Amino acid sequence: MIALQGGGPFVANDDLDRRLLESVGAESVVVLPTADAFEHPGELIASAMRWGERLGVHVEALMVLSRPDALDHGAAAIVREAKAVYLAGDSPMHLRSVLKDTPVFDALQQVVVDGGVVAAAGQSANGLCDPMTDPRGGAFTLGLGLVSGVALVTEVEGWSHDRLARTVKLAAGKMPLVSLRTGAALLRDGSAWEQVGDVEIHGQLR
Repeated sequence: MIALQGGGPFVANDDLDRRLLESVGAESVVVLPTADAFEHPGELIASAMRWGERLGVHVEALMVLSRPDALDHGAAAIVREAKAVYLAGDSPMHLRSVLKDTPVFDALQQVVVDGGVVAAAGQSANGLCDPMTDPRGGAFTLGLGLVSGVALVTEVEGWSHDRLARTVKLAAGKMPLVSLRTGAALLRDGSAWEQVGDVEIHGQLR
């Protein structure tokens, strides 16, 4: 299963996270703070540790912050063996540049194939999609493609009406665009989609 969360990693999605972890029988979670490499990955991990205590799961912080980290087969093996992997951080561009065509990204794909859950919140969720919404202006660019043919606007409560309208217009007739508020999520299990919370879909999900 893939869980694309609108925002609030480790603070705004506890009920859904609990459900996801129980669904795959995960007692531990691998957390990748990759998209926060140039911000405060330590603070993000501290938040993840508190989240793990609330939910009763062990959190393993895997500090894949640069491309050499993502090329490491040891790191990829840790991801591949996990039942649950969470990605967080605010730079989808960095997430893409680090993970694209690497053993760690291959391992993420394998987690989904093996019936585990890969979850991402905010801009990290955006970066898992292809196309990816460029947070700098709202146009579209190449993403990682764990989910393909769907674009996201995450933390949409922070977007102006005009900016969102421009992005919706750019997507029209080309791909479905999904707007997610913090606390909302879009789930994909196989070919089935599920909406959680305040989700707005422009176009039709396939």
